[in-house]
Amino acid sequence: MGKIKVTEDCGGIRGLKVIEPTVFEDARGYFMESYNYNDFAEAGIDCTFVQDNQSASKKGVLRGLHFQIRYPQDKLVRVIKGEVFDVAVDLREGSETFGRWYGVRLSAENKKQFFVPKHFAHGFLVLSDYAEFCYKVTDFYHPNDEGGILWSDDELGVEWPLPEGMSVEDLILSDKDKVNGSFADYRESMHGKEG
Repeated sequence: MGKIKVTEDCGGIRGLKVIEPTVFEDARGYFMESYNYNDFAEAGIDCTFVQDNQSASKKGVLRGLHFQIRYPQDKLVRVIKGEVFDVAVDLREGSETFGRWYGVRLSAENKKQFFVPKHFAHGFLVLSDYAEFCYKVTDFYHPNDEGGILWSDDELGVEWPLPEGMSVEDLILSDKDKVNGSFADYRESMHGKEG
């Protein structure tokens, strides 16, 4: 391996990984491999990614916390411009860390990537003036398959770092993300499914 450095089980949550590439720099600029199947498989990320997504957001935009209902996806996320605080919440039934979250700063500067396995909720907050966010996924987009948990849910207690000069009231959310249900609602829906 050697081309990537992998931090396993971030925050003690099995399956979460932060990947740092080897960057080759000289007077002209830099080169790095953002993805190499062999290196990632050796690091335990043996996935077939079928779709690449990219979004742009301005400072204070918060997207999340989202998850897929019937077609769960592994995600490999990174930032190619600006900086975000990226969060994953363990929604795996029977997991010892069910309901726990972990967050990492991803930026164009640090070039870190975050691997988020299936059955996690995911979201991010833009800390820089502008950010471009890229992610690979292991299943195609399916309309009407997205669930959500309120980003500010007290029980989850995600500690979002506020962008410089902004308050909680300044954060920018979609209409849908403003009214996502609570983590308690999510747990209730899981029990409803079992019954």
